[in-house]
Amino acid sequence: MDAHLRRLALPMVWGILATMSFNVVDTYFVAQLGSAPLAAMSFTFPVVMVINSFAIGLGAGTSSAVARAYGAGDLERVRRLVTDASLLALLVALAISAVGLATVEPLFKLLGAPAEMLPLIADYMVPWYLGAVFAVVPMVALSSLRAIGNSALTGRIMVAVAFFNLILDPLLIFGLLGFPRLELQGAALSTVIARGLSFFAALYFLVRKEQLMAPPRLSTLLDSWRTVLAVGLPAVATNVIIPMAGGVVVALVAVHGANAVAGLGVAMRIEPMALIVFYALSSVVGPFMGQNSGAGKTERMRETVSVLARFCIGFGAALALLLYLVGEPLVGLFSDSPEVLAVAVAYLTLVPFSYAGYGFVMSANAAFNGLGRPLPATMISFLRVLGIYLPLAWLGNQLWGITGLFAATAAANLLLGALAWWWLRRDIVSRAASDDAAVKLPAQS
Repeated sequence: MDAHLRRLALPMVWGILATMSFNVVDTYFVAQLGSAPLAAMSFTFPVVMVINSFAIGLGAGTSSAVARAYGAGDLERVRRLVTDASLLALLVALAISAVGLATVEPLFKLLGAPAEMLPLIADYMVPWYLGAVFAVVPMVALSSLRAIGNSALTGRIMVAVAFFNLILDPLLIFGLLGFPRLELQGAALSTVIARGLSFFAALYFLVRKEQLMAPPRLSTLLDSWRTVLAVGLPAVATNVIIPMAGGVVVALVAVHGANAVAGLGVAMRIEPMALIVFYALSSVVGPFMGQNSGAGKTERMRETVSVLARFCIGFGAALALLLYLVGEPLVGLFSDSPEVLAVAVAYLTLVPFSYAGYGFVMSANAAFNGLGRPLPATMISFLRVLGIYLPLAWLGNQLWGITGLFAATAAANLLLGALAWWWLRRDIVSRAASDDAAVKLPAQS
């Protein structure tokens, strides 16, 4: 079981590592422009994450529906779901672009951005909003490929896109080799152009290689959308609540000054890279559980819960120790400002000791979505953020400043990790008992 999950997850480690490198690479190059551009990009992070959360949520809904249909052997249903979900993703992306472009200034004022920083923020966000289609549609397309077990292809596409972004970033930010010097705007344009590559690559493989798309059919469109959104909407809510809370935290940190925001921004760029294995694991757990649910293999699902728990605890502890030892020199790669360094190092010293809990929350949420049971995942995320994290963050900030905020993050991760383990284990055991009862009844009759 653990070998099978490892085989599925390993290509995604490299793919998600490459995707996460977008933020790290952008942060590294933008940091060379000074603290102001770095702080401006840090203000955009929660908003960009909200947009990504819509894409991730739709991808989770698509992956769950496609994996269950694929596990049941209904290939015609798979094609219809992939086609209709891709059209839905396109419409959502266009709506995000329209709303985002109309609300740049008021939104970032609400997040605490000073007036003099708004032009820099607009330089980054306007291209990002215009290219929202390249963030949302490929997520659904690649989730469809992963749902049928083709995580290797998905990983290769993600690596190629990240490599392209790495090449474009210095060219457009600093104006090298005859390109215009666009600075912060160049970082956003590099991301949009690179993700455009994933848009066309994903659609090519879905249409030509896997033949998983067909002409849209109005008679099935609404039914497919309902199936996808049954998991997709709760998954969107689950993913959106985290960066929205991040926006509140940015506003809390902003009262400590722009350098504090920049320091938090550096830490928040490093953190996803540290969590890469957990992201990869959760990306394959959903389809894995969905396929086994469609095939009625409850014993494999029960075994998976134990494998996930052991892995998250062991890997989380190792990761915490590593970041404790190398956090300071790692942050020093991005900035030499003492204020920026102090905030980022404080985060990376304290919060990683809760990564075991956060890792299991990610895997449990993906498992629930893959099983077509999005409500527990949504409840876990809302409890983590609204029930525990934000109240503790406000209290910690009042009593101990920024360190209190980070302590609140760690506490929320650990408490909800334990809850997620209990809930998922109980759900799988209950499902297995129901299946056993269903088998015995016909035998008795």
